[in-house]
Amino acid sequence: MRSIWKGSIGFGLVNIPIKLYSAVQTSSIDLDMLDGRDHARIRFQRVNENTKKEVPYDKIVKGYKMDDGNYVILEDADFEAASPEKTRMIEIESFVQMDEVNPMFYETSYYAEPEQKNSKAYSLLVQALEKSKKAGLARFVLRSAENLCIIHPENGVLVVTRIRFGQDLRSSDELTVPKDSKLSKKELDMGLALINQYSEKFDVSKFKNEYTDELMKIIKAKAKGKRPTIKKLKPVKEPGDDLYDQLMASLKKGA
Repeated sequence: MRSIWKGSIGFGLVNIPIKLYSAVQTSSIDLDMLDGRDHARIRFQRVNENTKKEVPYDKIVKGYKMDDGNYVILEDADFEAASPEKTRMIEIESFVQMDEVNPMFYETSYYAEPEQKNSKAYSLLVQALEKSKKAGLARFVLRSAENLCIIHPENGVLVVTRIRFGQDLRSSDELTVPKDSKLSKKELDMGLALINQYSEKFDVSKFKNEYTDELMKIIKAKAKGKRPTIKKLKPVKEPGDDLYDQLMASLKKGA
């Protein structure tokens, strides 16, 4: 793996030099866009709006458009000058319970590897978080943007998971949802029974990207000149009006 960030985790007065590595990878199939007429690959180019010519990547700079239409050009040093400590440090500001973090805030995760092989400070933070069942809450700069993150242990490794800021989530106030649906005790008890019947310990290994697997079978079949078998959709029955009957049928189906 190739590191994407190098800096330190700040834990009180303790400084832990680390490197970050992406902890996720996509399981989807990489499909190219082609011209339907001759199957030539479609390529996207970075084109100068004035000259209409392609611009080399190393000649591209970032700029902020002012009200008068002119741009202020920003260089790497400018981003670092905005907050030099945050470009090199993930400073833990507080500790929180993991279950206090709404799953809607989670974005993506990175593995943190200590720069020094025998880092006692790294091991200390791992074990302290494991025993306390808490996570560190911190901010740091990655790719010219400030990120909020939680630092938590996973199998003896510190994981830095980027989370969204509060203002990044939209309000649900504009949605029309039932507020005061009058449920009978019998219906609520049946709903709880249905949840209990399907409850199990979370095990993500039981779930595979089945759609990607099926799509790959179709690709391989077409590569051999075969016509793929198209599965028929099962007819979906319209739900009845009686919620209790639907719950009862669901319980019997899961039995």
